[in-house]
Amino acid sequence: MTITRTMLRAATLAVAAALVLTTALAGCSPAAREAIVFADVSWDSAQVNNRIAAFILTHGYGYDNIEYIPGDTIPLFQGLRRGDVDVNMEVWVENQQDAWDEAIAAGDVIDLGNNFGDNWQGWLVPRYMVEGDASRGIAATAPELRSVFDMPKYWELFKDPEDKAKGRFINSTPGWECTEDNSRKLTTYGLDGTYTDFITGSDAALSGSLAAAYARGESWFGYYWAPTWVLGRYDLYPLEEPPYDPAVWQADRGCAYPSNNVNVAVNAEFAERNPEVVAFLDNYVTQTAQHSRVLAHMEGEGASTEEAALFFLREYQDWWTKWVSPDVAAAVKAAL
Repeated sequence: MTITRTMLRAATLAVAAALVLTTALAGCSPAAREAIVFADVSWDSAQVNNRIAAFILTHGYGYDNIEYIPGDTIPLFQGLRRGDVDVNMEVWVENQQDAWDEAIAAGDVIDLGNNFGDNWQGWLVPRYMVEGDASRGIAATAPELRSVFDMPKYWELFKDPEDKAKGRFINSTPGWECTEDNSRKLTTYGLDGTYTDFITGSDAALSGSLAAAYARGESWFGYYWAPTWVLGRYDLYPLEEPPYDPAVWQADRGCAYPSNNVNVAVNAEFAERNPEVVAFLDNYVTQTAQHSRVLAHMEGEGASTEEAALFFLREYQDWWTKWVSPDVAAAVKAAL
């Protein structure tokens, strides 16, 4: 029999309820909580998710021994399998599909489903290029621009300073899989004849090029993704592409990027010992737009990941209180 997410949630809730009832009947305080170890992978949204969950677990459930292990994606996922890590709030499944499938099949890891499945990546221009921005006195320079296939006639707006016979497409950084994907897309869409493939040296260079152009109200054409502070701060216009099709993607990348499954996962043995934690994390679902806004606040204010988590909890109370019981919600609110 295959154990589904719904079955797991029902089982953990039942066990958690039984534990609470047993404690109440015994007239004693709950047993000391074990430590919870989070996989602190290197990107901001995952670290903020860790601290949102940790704050709720600490102040709502009494887990006051929270640890974070920093590291790279695959080593931390293997740590999750072994039990060195208890919780991973952002497993980008398709980016580590083989390791994920093996761990789930072995029963080492329990999948609690999507944290945010509406993540996005693709090609953009500033919205003021298409719609103008009266508040900044910017007139639309490409009012009929809609899709990647419109880009050849607009190349002069994006003229490459190093090759003035072409426009410039701002690609991502060397070593990223999406950078190669973007290069293939340029060829497949027939844009390599009118645009240079400018590969930035770092994420900071990529975001910096956009920030500089946006501040001056200038043209910019390139790749970015969400959730990020960039899409939380700047109003950008995503260019239409053919809908994602697995066969087309495999052949030549001639379609939109697929959305990834970004899942919450826990170590199976930890889940058995901590059903109320699993029940809470099973309810933990967020949205890309929320994270982009939180990350924009974090970047703009120079906030820490802990401060960004508090920003989320204060700004989205109507959202996260649905994850927990009223008593837990009240305790967390009191701690904010």
